Amino acid sequence: MSLPRIGSLESLPALSHPELLAGPVFEALSDWPGATDVAVVEIDPAYADTAAMSERYDVAMELGANCVVVMGRREGEERVAACLVRADTRADVNNLVKRTLDVRKCSFLPMDRAVEESGMEYGGITPVGLPPGWRILVDEACLAIEAAVIGSGVRRSKLLVPGPLLGELPRAEVLAALGR
Repeated sequence: MSLPRIGSLESLPALSHPELLAGPVFEALSDWPGATDVAVVEIDPAYADTAAMSERYDVAMELGANCVVVMGRREGEERVAACLVRADTRADVNNLVKRTLDVRKCSFLPMDRAVEESGMEYGGITPVGLPPGWRILVDEACLAIEAAVIGSGVRRSKLLVPGPLLGELPRAEVLAALGR
């Protein structure tokens, strides 16, 4: 694998650097054939938020992909999903996500619960390694990113994943126009 260089970020093979990943992320990558093409970059955790990271490390916003976790209920059943959209867009939670989950109302999962259930840090949650009951919705536009900058489960690093592989993540459901 040829490791991508994005902005001023130096990439390393993700599977060779478990210390830069949340436990569930490393476990998921270890079991996923696509992981051989995934890199990790170490960053200052003070710049983990997408806009700050993009500016600090000279990474275009359209190369990033953000993961938000949402939930809704239908007939007493809770439905949780992680939505991955390009960083220069926002997830269409009130329309497309709500219809996809078949719920009356969709809202963001409370931060403390998202952190506890995912085993990841707030600001680092990623679609890689999420709990089995959570759906993973990926915006089709993310598949066109050459090397998408996504969370690693911790704030001190980011994953670089070839866009097409995002659609091949275990349980990924690719949706057109998820990000607006």
